[in-house]
Amino acid sequence: MTREILVAAEQLARATVGELLPGGGPLRILDVRWRLDRPDGRPDFLAGHIPGAVYVDLDTQLARHGAPQEGRHPLPPVEQLERDARAWGIDDGDTVVVYDDLKNLSAARAWWLLRYAGVRDVRLLDGGLAAWKAAGLPLETGQSAPAEPGSVTLRYGALPVLTIDEAAAFPSGGVLLDARAGERFRGEVEPIDPRAGHIPGARSAPTTENVDADGRFLPPERLRARFAALGVEPGAEVAAYCGSGVTAAHEVVALALAGVDAALFPGSWSQWSNDRERPVAVGD
Repeated sequence: MTREILVAAEQLARATVGELLPGGGPLRILDVRWRLDRPDGRPDFLAGHIPGAVYVDLDTQLARHGAPQEGRHPLPPVEQLERDARAWGIDDGDTVVVYDDLKNLSAARAWWLLRYAGVRDVRLLDGGLAAWKAAGLPLETGQSAPAEPGSVTLRYGALPVLTIDEAAAFPSGGVLLDARAGERFRGEVEPIDPRAGHIPGARSAPTTENVDADGRFLPPERLRARFAALGVEPGAEVAAYCGSGVTAAHEVVALALAGVDAALFPGSWSQWSNDRERPVAVGD
């Protein structure tokens, strides 16, 4: 992953009035506000969003509803994602910037999914909407103007993924990182999924520790040191999972910033824990 990953609020502000981002193309901005306790981010979007942004619904556009055995956020069919991406106004060659108000924990899903589908230039607003507001930049309220339909062509496979069987075997030869909170990894609590614990052989790496108090990603050298302490050494095979494949994308971003290409297990713990034949580990 050699392309730019993050964009600062001031850079994005200049791009909204016509200045291209370094190395970028025409700009498209996606607002991906979503959280477990308030999955519908549209009211927040209408109350104030970055000028020109288009609202994206994570639950229905960046995921689909499937059987529990597929996990809580299985990937949408690429044909559906392509239709939605065109409705957001995306053309081949565009630069897409995604953001949220949750330290990029949900926006990273859009970053990863669009990259996986072949969009080459997708960037995260570092620090999210909070960074935009802290810079004193303007917000737009109400519904944004409809985007001119785009013509982007999407195809899955541009980034590595794991199936559930590959995730089971991965720790034998690579480093499998669990991006959830430590207490969920250890099996002390499980507020959502049917069983508590983690995939045997996985290592706890809460992705919230990849950002500072303002929600900005740590510098690459600090991220490299953090992952090295977890066993991520040069040449190591690395993969990440979380509860449902959303925040694990945030871990993949942090790894990319550290110079590590990592696979994602989209089904994550929600898929694993729904398969009663899969073993569960608890504790550290």
